[in-house]
Amino acid sequence: MSGCAARRYVAAALSRCRARGLPLWEPSPARGLRPLGAGGAAAVPLLLPPRRHLSSRNRPEGKVLETVGVFEAPKQHGKYETGQLFLHSVFGYRGIVLFPWQARLYDRDVASPVAEKSENAAGHGSKEVKGKTHTYYQVLIDARDCPHISQRSQTEAVTFLANHDDSRALYAIPGLDYVSHEDILPYSSTDQVPIQHELFERFLMYDQTKVPPFVARDTLCAWQEKNHPWLELSDVHRETTENIRVTVIPFYMGMREAQNSHVYWWRYCIRLENLDSEVVQLRERHWRIFSLSGTLETVRGRGVVGREPVLSKEQPAFQYSSHVSLQASSGHMWGTFRFERPDGSHFDVRIPPFSLESNKDEKTPPSGLHW
Repeated sequence: MSGCAARRYVAAALSRCRARGLPLWEPSPARGLRPLGAGGAAAVPLLLPPRRHLSSRNRPEGKVLETVGVFEAPKQHGKYETGQLFLHSVFGYRGIVLFPWQARLYDRDVASPVAEKSENAAGHGSKEVKGKTHTYYQVLIDARDCPHISQRSQTEAVTFLANHDDSRALYAIPGLDYVSHEDILPYSSTDQVPIQHELFERFLMYDQTKVPPFVARDTLCAWQEKNHPWLELSDVHRETTENIRVTVIPFYMGMREAQNSHVYWWRYCIRLENLDSEVVQLRERHWRIFSLSGTLETVRGRGVVGREPVLSKEQPAFQYSSHVSLQASSGHMWGTFRFERPDGSHFDVRIPPFSLESNKDEKTPPSGLHW
């Protein structure tokens, strides 16, 4: 079965299992299959197969399916609690919720009845968009699933400025992600360590009297409080052009002094989604970066982060992160992505304008993993 065919199978099977409360399964070197649930229900692979055609000659030996949990009904109202296990509905990885963030979602596809054109600080016309509250979650990604997340430029990580004089030095905590409420497919497990991540047992402990049975350790609470300015997700920007939806989430990373000047850093995460069945490929990026100091920079280039992703019905989304620095405490970014259709024609997709704002009162550098 090809990777694309497998993804179609998994998507359909997941939908059936969510409705019926069937178990999730993953490859295991154990011999034979575990007994199926009541009624002999069909099993569903949680991890996707390699992106190559598998035959009887090259299929991994001794790989069978083993249950890892049972789907729960997704929450239509309210938030998921710390310790909630989930499957990402788009990227397919297993994860666990650390804590929620209340963000302001600025969706330019939802037109305000009194929306008018205006000139913002960056000097370009834009619609006035009202933000609405939307829940995101800080999560840990299961390390076993990272090789299977092919729709992302890298397994997501939260990057920090390093605590020394090199103003450009960054370090990252891999396997730490931000997930929107609607992307959570919750499940439960009887495994006391259901997620493989180096921070899992530092941040969480098993308590069978709780629901979910994984509760925050003091180290998680202290780490969240200490790093709040650098972790906080506050604004999310979204816009759709010709059925390609672009979502941008900017994060302030901090300020460093370099050559008698202040350098402010931001990370931004971008997700591209194809809402149509037509296959398209990203070819070029065009950025405009405005700084409060009065400078306006133009950046053009092939693809993004060294890749030119294809968005198809089987793999409709791609996500990546990048960084920007300014010699001013705030600014704006906006631009376009150029996509190519199968017939060779091109079209431009708007990147919603977003602000780069700093936490001016924060003087202490982020502390990363120092408790």
